[in-house]
Amino acid sequence: MKTVFKSILNTIPRPWLIKAGYLVRPIIALSLKGNTFTDPIDGKSFRKFLPYGYGKQRENALSPSTLSLERHRLMWLFLKNETNFFTSEKKLNVLHIAPEQCFLKIFRKQKNLKYITSDLESPIADVKADICDLPFDDNSFDVVFCNHVLEHITDDEKAMQELYRVLKSGGFGIFQIPQDLSRATTFEDDTITDKKERAKIFGQYDHVRVYGRDYFDKLRSIGFKVDEIDYTKKIAPKELERFCLMKNEILPVCYK
Repeated sequence: MKTVFKSILNTIPRPWLIKAGYLVRPIIALSLKGNTFTDPIDGKSFRKFLPYGYGKQRENALSPSTLSLERHRLMWLFLKNETNFFTSEKKLNVLHIAPEQCFLKIFRKQKNLKYITSDLESPIADVKADICDLPFDDNSFDVVFCNHVLEHITDDEKAMQELYRVLKSGGFGIFQIPQDLSRATTFEDDTITDKKERAKIFGQYDHVRVYGRDYFDKLRSIGFKVDEIDYTKKIAPKELERFCLMKNEILPVCYK
Protein backbone atom coordinates (compact mmCIF):
# COMPACT_ATOMS: atom_id res chain seq x y z
CA MET A 1 0.00 0.00 0.00
CA LYS A 2 2.83 2.42 0.86
CA THR A 3 4.34 1.74 -2.56
CA VAL A 4 1.05 2.75 -4.19
CA PHE A 5 0.91 6.00 -2.23
CA LYS A 6 4.55 6.75 -3.05
CA SER A 7 3.84 6.17 -6.74
CA ILE A 8 0.92 8.61 -6.58
CA LEU A 9 3.10 11.28 -4.96
CA ASN A 10 5.81 10.86 -7.55
CA THR A 11 3.39 11.40 -10.43
CA ILE A 12 2.14 14.77 -9.15
CA PRO A 13 4.16 17.82 -10.30
CA ARG A 14 4.91 19.67 -7.06
CA PRO A 15 3.69 23.14 -8.11
CA TRP A 16 0.36 21.58 -9.10
CA LEU A 17 -0.25 20.14 -5.64
CA ILE A 18 -1.67 23.45 -4.46
CA LYS A 19 -3.94 23.82 -7.49
CA ALA A 20 -5.02 20.24 -8.16
CA GLY A 21 -3.79 18.34 -5.13
CA TYR A 22 -7.11 18.62 -3.32
CA LEU A 23 -8.35 15.68 -5.38
CA VAL A 24 -5.78 13.35 -3.83
CA ARG A 25 -5.16 15.18 -0.55
CA PRO A 26 -6.96 12.64 1.69
CA ILE A 27 -4.88 9.79 0.24
CA ILE A 28 -1.63 11.72 0.60
CA ALA A 29 -2.44 12.80 4.16
CA LEU A 30 -3.29 9.24 5.18
CA SER A 31 -0.07 7.88 3.70
CA LEU A 32 2.03 10.40 5.64
CA LYS A 33 0.23 10.25 8.98
CA GLY A 34 2.61 10.43 11.95
CA ASN A 35 3.80 12.60 14.83
CA THR A 36 6.96 14.36 13.62
CA PHE A 37 5.50 17.52 12.06
CA THR A 38 2.27 19.42 12.74
CA ASP A 39 0.27 21.85 10.63
CA PRO A 40 -0.87 24.55 13.12
CA ILE A 41 -3.74 25.53 10.83
CA ASP A 42 -5.69 22.31 11.37
CA GLY A 43 -3.61 20.66 14.12
CA LYS A 44 -2.96 17.48 12.11
CA SER A 45 0.39 15.73 12.38
CA PHE A 46 2.48 13.76 9.91
CA ARG A 47 5.73 11.83 9.72
CA LYS A 48 6.83 14.26 7.03
CA PHE A 49 5.59 17.13 4.90
CA LEU A 50 5.92 17.24 1.12
CA PRO A 51 8.74 18.92 -0.80
CA TYR A 52 7.83 22.02 -2.77
CA GLY A 53 9.43 24.70 -4.90
CA TYR A 54 10.27 25.85 -8.39
CA GLY A 55 13.67 24.53 -9.39
CA LYS A 56 15.34 23.40 -6.18
CA GLN A 57 12.64 22.04 -3.90
CA ARG A 58 12.42 22.68 -0.18
CA GLU A 59 12.02 19.59 1.97
CA ASN A 60 9.06 19.44 4.37
CA ALA A 61 7.49 22.58 2.90
CA LEU A 62 3.94 21.61 1.92
CA SER A 63 1.43 20.36 4.50
CA PRO A 64 -0.36 17.18 3.33
CA SER A 65 -3.65 18.27 4.92
CA THR A 66 -4.18 22.00 4.27
CA LEU A 67 -1.55 22.29 1.52
CA SER A 68 -0.14 25.27 3.41
CA LEU A 69 3.43 26.41 2.86
CA GLU A 70 5.84 27.86 5.44
CA ARG A 71 4.61 31.42 4.88
CA HIS A 72 0.97 30.43 5.39
CA ARG A 73 1.70 28.67 8.67
CA LEU A 74 3.74 31.64 9.91
CA MET A 75 0.95 34.08 9.09
CA TRP A 76 -1.59 31.84 10.80
CA LEU A 77 0.43 31.73 14.02
CA PHE A 78 0.92 35.50 13.97
CA LEU A 79 -2.80 36.16 13.45
CA LYS A 80 -3.75 33.70 16.16
CA ASN A 81 -1.23 34.75 18.79
CA GLU A 82 -0.65 38.45 18.14
CA THR A 83 -3.93 39.89 16.81
CA ASN A 84 -7.67 39.86 17.47
CA PHE A 85 -8.38 38.50 13.98
CA PHE A 86 -10.12 35.39 15.34
CA THR A 87 -11.47 36.88 18.57
CA SER A 88 -12.66 40.41 17.75
CA GLU A 89 -16.11 41.11 19.19
CA LYS A 90 -16.57 43.70 16.47
CA LYS A 91 -17.17 42.21 13.03
CA LEU A 92 -14.12 42.77 10.84
CA ASN A 93 -14.40 43.59 7.16
CA VAL A 94 -11.67 41.54 5.49
CA LEU A 95 -10.39 41.68 1.92
CA HIS A 96 -8.24 38.81 0.69
CA ILE A 97 -6.51 39.34 -2.64
CA ALA A 98 -5.72 36.07 -4.48
CA PRO A 99 -7.05 33.95 -1.59
CA GLU A 100 -5.02 30.93 -0.56
CA GLN A 101 -6.91 27.66 -0.41
CA CYS A 102 -5.50 26.78 3.01
CA PHE A 103 -7.28 29.80 4.54
CA LEU A 104 -10.41 30.09 2.39
CA LYS A 105 -12.90 27.80 4.13
CA ILE A 106 -11.67 28.64 7.62
CA PHE A 107 -11.93 32.39 7.15
CA ARG A 108 -15.34 32.08 5.51
CA LYS A 109 -16.65 30.19 8.54
CA GLN A 110 -15.45 32.82 11.02
CA LYS A 111 -18.56 34.49 12.42
CA ASN A 112 -16.63 37.63 13.37
CA LEU A 113 -15.50 38.25 9.78
CA LYS A 114 -17.20 39.73 6.75
CA TYR A 115 -14.84 38.03 4.36
CA ILE A 116 -14.50 39.09 0.70
CA THR A 117 -12.04 37.60 -1.77
CA SER A 118 -10.85 39.21 -4.99
CA ASP A 119 -8.69 38.19 -7.93
CA LEU A 120 -8.47 38.94 -11.62
CA GLU A 121 -8.55 35.31 -12.74
CA SER A 122 -9.09 32.91 -9.82
CA PRO A 123 -12.40 31.01 -10.05
CA ILE A 124 -12.62 30.78 -6.25
CA ALA A 125 -12.63 34.57 -5.73
CA ASP A 126 -15.87 36.41 -4.91
CA VAL A 127 -15.03 39.53 -6.92
CA LYS A 128 -13.16 39.53 -10.21
CA ALA A 129 -11.00 42.64 -10.17
CA ASP A 130 -7.64 44.12 -11.08
CA ILE A 131 -5.57 44.90 -7.98
CA CYS A 132 -4.58 48.17 -9.64
CA ASP A 133 -8.23 49.22 -9.91
CA LEU A 134 -10.18 47.69 -7.03
CA PRO A 135 -13.98 48.15 -7.12
CA PHE A 136 -14.27 49.04 -3.42
CA ASP A 137 -14.86 52.34 -1.64
CA ASP A 138 -12.13 54.14 0.24
CA ASN A 139 -11.62 52.94 3.84
CA SER A 140 -13.70 49.79 3.37
CA PHE A 141 -11.70 47.08 5.16
CA ASP A 142 -10.32 46.51 8.64
CA VAL A 143 -7.90 43.85 7.37
CA VAL A 144 -6.37 43.27 3.93
CA PHE A 145 -4.31 40.26 2.89
CA CYS A 146 -2.28 40.29 -0.32
CA ASN A 147 0.36 37.59 -0.30
CA HIS A 148 2.77 36.64 -3.10
CA VAL A 149 0.90 38.84 -5.56
CA LEU A 150 2.87 42.07 -5.94
CA GLU A 151 5.86 40.32 -7.54
CA HIS A 152 3.53 39.52 -10.47
CA ILE A 153 2.28 43.10 -10.90
CA THR A 154 4.05 45.42 -13.34
CA ASP A 155 2.82 48.60 -11.62
CA ASP A 156 3.24 47.46 -8.03
CA GLU A 157 3.17 51.07 -6.79
CA LYS A 158 -0.36 51.50 -8.13
CA ALA A 159 -1.37 48.19 -6.53
CA MET A 160 0.05 49.33 -3.18
CA GLN A 161 -1.85 52.62 -3.49
CA GLU A 162 -5.07 50.69 -4.02
CA LEU A 163 -4.40 48.49 -0.98
CA TYR A 164 -3.80 51.65 1.05
CA ARG A 165 -6.94 53.33 -0.29
CA VAL A 166 -9.35 50.52 0.61
CA LEU A 167 -7.83 49.88 4.06
CA LYS A 168 -9.55 51.66 6.94
CA SER A 169 -7.65 54.07 9.14
CA GLY A 170 -6.44 51.97 12.06
CA GLY A 171 -6.66 48.77 10.03
CA PHE A 172 -3.81 46.46 9.11
CA GLY A 173 -2.65 44.41 6.16
CA ILE A 174 -0.17 41.61 5.57
CA PHE A 175 1.54 41.79 2.19
CA GLN A 176 4.01 38.93 1.93
CA ILE A 177 6.31 38.64 -1.08
CA PRO A 178 9.24 36.41 -2.05
CA GLN A 179 12.16 38.50 -0.88
CA ASP A 180 15.93 38.31 -1.13
CA LEU A 181 17.12 39.98 2.06
CA SER A 182 20.71 39.90 0.83
CA ARG A 183 19.71 42.54 -1.76
CA ALA A 184 19.57 46.16 -0.67
CA THR A 185 17.47 47.14 -3.67
CA THR A 186 14.80 45.44 -5.75
CA PHE A 187 15.85 44.08 -9.14
CA GLU A 188 13.73 44.01 -12.28
CA ASP A 189 14.58 43.76 -15.97
CA ASP A 190 11.82 43.40 -18.57
CA THR A 191 14.36 42.86 -21.35
CA ILE A 192 14.79 39.29 -20.08
CA THR A 193 12.04 37.47 -21.98
CA ASP A 194 13.11 33.81 -22.01
CA LYS A 195 10.90 31.93 -19.54
CA LYS A 196 13.66 29.63 -18.31
CA GLU A 197 15.98 32.57 -17.77
CA ARG A 198 13.28 34.53 -15.97
CA ALA A 199 12.55 31.55 -13.73
CA LYS A 200 16.25 31.28 -12.93
CA ILE A 201 16.64 34.96 -12.11
CA PHE A 202 13.25 35.88 -10.63
CA GLY A 203 12.22 32.58 -9.06
CA GLN A 204 9.30 32.05 -11.46
CA TYR A 205 8.89 32.94 -15.11
CA ASP A 206 5.87 35.13 -14.32
CA HIS A 207 7.57 37.19 -11.61
CA VAL A 208 8.53 40.66 -12.76
CA ARG A 209 11.01 41.50 -9.98
CA VAL A 210 13.04 40.24 -7.06
CA TYR A 211 12.28 42.35 -4.01
CA GLY A 212 15.14 43.46 -1.80
CA ARG A 213 15.20 45.07 1.62
CA ASP A 214 13.85 48.30 0.10
CA TYR A 215 10.41 46.67 -0.24
CA PHE A 216 9.42 47.92 3.20
CA ASP A 217 10.41 51.50 2.38
CA LYS A 218 8.39 51.35 -0.83
CA LEU A 219 5.32 50.47 1.25
CA ARG A 220 6.15 53.33 3.61
CA SER A 221 6.38 55.74 0.68
CA ILE A 222 2.74 54.90 -0.11
CA GLY A 223 1.73 55.93 3.42
CA PHE A 224 1.77 52.67 5.37
CA LYS A 225 3.37 52.31 8.77
CA VAL A 226 5.32 49.06 8.31
CA ASP A 227 6.48 46.66 10.99
CA GLU A 228 9.14 44.26 9.72
CA ILE A 229 8.32 41.35 12.00
CA ASP A 230 10.58 38.32 12.25
CA TYR A 231 7.96 36.33 14.10
CA THR A 232 10.09 33.18 14.00
CA LYS A 233 12.19 34.74 16.80
CA LYS A 234 9.18 34.45 19.12
CA ILE A 235 8.74 30.76 18.36
CA ALA A 236 10.80 28.12 20.17
CA PRO A 237 13.30 26.25 17.96
CA LYS A 238 11.49 22.94 18.52
CA GLU A 239 8.22 24.53 17.41
CA LEU A 240 9.87 26.05 14.33
CA GLU A 241 10.94 22.55 13.36
CA ARG A 242 7.63 20.92 14.26
CA PHE A 243 5.58 23.43 12.27
CA CYS A 244 8.08 23.37 9.37
CA LEU A 245 8.65 27.12 9.34
CA MET A 246 11.33 29.08 7.52
CA LYS A 247 13.65 30.70 10.05
CA ASN A 248 14.04 34.50 9.82
CA GLU A 249 11.18 34.97 7.35
CA ILE A 250 9.88 38.53 7.65
CA LEU A 251 6.18 39.35 7.93
CA PRO A 252 5.45 42.82 6.50
CA VAL A 253 2.58 44.00 8.70
CA CYS A 254 1.24 47.30 7.40
CA TYR A 255 -0.97 49.81 9.21
CA LYS A 256 -2.95 52.85 8.06
